[in-house]
Amino acid sequence: MPARLTGPEQLAELLGVPFTPEQLACVTAPPVPQAVVAGAGSGKTTVMAARVVWLAGTGQVAPERVLGLTFTNKAAAELAERVRAALARARIDTAESGEPTISTYHAFAGRLLSEHGLRLGVEPSSRLLADAGRYQLAAEVLRGAPADFEPPATGFTTLVADLVALDAELSEHLVEPERLRAFDRALLAELANARLSNAALRQVPQTATGRLALVELVEEYRARKRARDLLDFGDQIALAARLAVERPEVGRLLREQFGVVLLDEYQDTSVAQRMLLAGLFGQGTGHPVTAVGDPCQAIYGWRGASVANLDDFPEHFADRAGRPATVLTLTENRRSGGRLLALANDLAAPLRARHPAVRPLRPAGGAEHDGLVRCALLTTHAEELTWLADSIAHLVNTGTPPGEIAVLCRTAGDFPLIQGELVAREVPVEVVGLSGLLHLPEVADLVAVCQVLADPTANAPLVRLLTGPRWRIGPRDLALLGRRARLMVRRSAGDEGDAEAAALARLADAVAGTDPAEVVSLADALDTFVGAGGDQPGGGEPDDRLPFSAQARVRFAHLAAELRELRRSLGDPLMDVLHRVLGVTGLEVELAASPQALAARRRETLGAFLDVAAGFAAGRAGTAVRGEATLPAFLAFLRAAEEFDRGLDGSLPSGENAVQVLTAHKAKGLEWDVVALPGLCSGVFPAVRARDSWLRQPRTLPHPLRGDAATLPPTPEWTSAGLKEYGARTAEELELEELRLGYVAFTRPRRLLLGSGHWWGPSQKKPRGPSGFLAALRAHCEADPSHGEVERWAEPPEEDAENPALTAARTAELAWPLPLDPAALARRRAAARAVLTH
Repeated sequence: MPARLTGPEQLAELLGVPFTPEQLACVTAPPVPQAVVAGAGSGKTTVMAARVVWLAGTGQVAPERVLGLTFTNKAAAELAERVRAALARARIDTAESGEPTISTYHAFAGRLLSEHGLRLGVEPSSRLLADAGRYQLAAEVLRGAPADFEPPATGFTTLVADLVALDAELSEHLVEPERLRAFDRALLAELANARLSNAALRQVPQTATGRLALVELVEEYRARKRARDLLDFGDQIALAARLAVERPEVGRLLREQFGVVLLDEYQDTSVAQRMLLAGLFGQGTGHPVTAVGDPCQAIYGWRGASVANLDDFPEHFADRAGRPATVLTLTENRRSGGRLLALANDLAAPLRARHPAVRPLRPAGGAEHDGLVRCALLTTHAEELTWLADSIAHLVNTGTPPGEIAVLCRTAGDFPLIQGELVAREVPVEVVGLSGLLHLPEVADLVAVCQVLADPTANAPLVRLLTGPRWRIGPRDLALLGRRARLMVRRSAGDEGDAEAAALARLADAVAGTDPAEVVSLADALDTFVGAGGDQPGGGEPDDRLPFSAQARVRFAHLAAELRELRRSLGDPLMDVLHRVLGVTGLEVELAASPQALAARRRETLGAFLDVAAGFAAGRAGTAVRGEATLPAFLAFLRAAEEFDRGLDGSLPSGENAVQVLTAHKAKGLEWDVVALPGLCSGVFPAVRARDSWLRQPRTLPHPLRGDAATLPPTPEWTSAGLKEYGARTAEELELEELRLGYVAFTRPRRLLLGSGHWWGPSQKKPRGPSGFLAALRAHCEADPSHGEVERWAEPPEEDAENPALTAARTAELAWPLPLDPAALARRRAAARAVLTH
């Protein structure tokens, strides 16, 4: 095509962008393979759009021969719009020739299969199995498991989630089930001759045995998908990677079709995605591929991403002569003030040592002295949240738009309290993401009831209900209920008078790897407080003479009758079940009847959750999965959302003018004027955590089988010392992931960063204290008064001090679902007494 641009100056003038020399170097680089290590806030999307304009405007490629790939639909739409607008400003007409192809990685794989899948025997008519269908089909497989199936985990919902997770990991790393089976069998044979001297070592063969059982179900799950011409996202990527590797003619066709390829957020690609892209456009072909990413922001390793992909890009995409691809950098951050960048650079020093291509961030001209930090260490968790809410309310009241403020948490556990504190100060607030919704009390109560209905062994959700503000069961009666549940298990193991037989049965369970406590069902014990018909309190109680209080007996009977009634509708459509739970428990009515602002927010939250459920129920339509969406499948989906923060593409800030409360993981790619980071405490953020270990979790693919095994700790020696060393090396990797997450959080604000922590957590017996992140904020502020201010810094508690939050919890007045003012509470209790009297 004819050239329309004569130089970089003309490009900058046409686009109206004052490019930095680094940006221009990336934009105007020759059409060869290159990696662009783009630091936070360095304008990578602007650079990608400008590169398309430069290559098209200089006649090096036609716009319709450009392929751009990114991760989410939102990011793809944004990149497409930026490219389209840039081409229009440069007066490059795409009406006749066509526009660039901008897509998500998954959509590209799906298109590849629809056009070339027959080369692998994949029918073009295959339908996409979205999340709802995956969990529904996995539940169907589990219900049809053979009688001799020994589950590696307790709870139907857990098994559904584990089945889906193992299938996804096998696809992400292109590992066939038979290869996994051979590995675990060889591992068991090796461990049979090892001296397993502690519990951690003995757990390894139990895990391998559980994985062997689970992989049988994975094969059945895959067989049912094939029989119904269904593919999920993992299947699409895995099959597309096979096409790229096994059918080189497909790569030749794609390289002819797309003269230039742009890969966004390349550090977040999985092994299968890397093999797909390298098979099509790399492996010494010298095709003009530009991969953009930042290894310091590689925060999705726990869900299959491999940061090694960006580090190894030069070798995977070498030129025709075998020379490694070029590596360029973008380091000028046009988002944050220079003082905030200095703080982030100090934090990221260990990451730069790990990834030599990364350079420290630089501020834009004139912003060297911008950016402030305010931090505080409070005595208690409650005081910290008060400080946080007061600080945000002051900012809003002095002119900062609420939508320009974000609260980034390590996990969603504090979301309800933060929301309540902000609403109490009349600050508009939005909780972002499905995992955040699940922690809000109105949703958590609804989900807890559903978990108890679907799984009689779901003891933790039942304890939440019993000890919550609605039923208010005290520790004494709860302990007695647990004792009754254990007695019922012992009786089922053998005759009550045959103590030796019962003991032998429990011993056999223990030897088989089953913890007897795991099969105790509090729900079964609760059910003894109603008669066979459900209307006779106490009619089904065993003669164990346990001294329950009179109030507890009545409450147990009411809850048991309620659950028994709800279980009769478990076979109904999902939305009918959820609305029936809301009606029977009274939660919906209670929220509707309250005039409080917090109640209004909670009604909105409940509505948002029901929208997710409705989307799940509708999402399985047309996937050839039998029957309606079921409650167990939906609960497994929620479990995955809570554990892995997988949500819907729409679980991003809505754009309303409200303070955003979200996890640090969801903040990647976003920015605000003000960012608050609560919970910067030892063991909280950065977290001391353990990713799902293949030595302990059957759902996890063993590291030696992963496509990025060379970057992971090697298989340990099967000794106590060997396992300890392996754990230490794994912990080092996890520390780096936490550091990356902290770096992402520290680089979100434009002008102000609030950081806080506490000594006493809400339920901890030992003090926490400041984490390394909060200590870094304090050191930054104290290094120069112009950097910011340490507003408060509480002294460490005395050695024998007791957590004041525990004392307050023992005397706190619980309210369900919202606290009432004294007059309303008095009227309600008077009405309750009148009902009970008559």
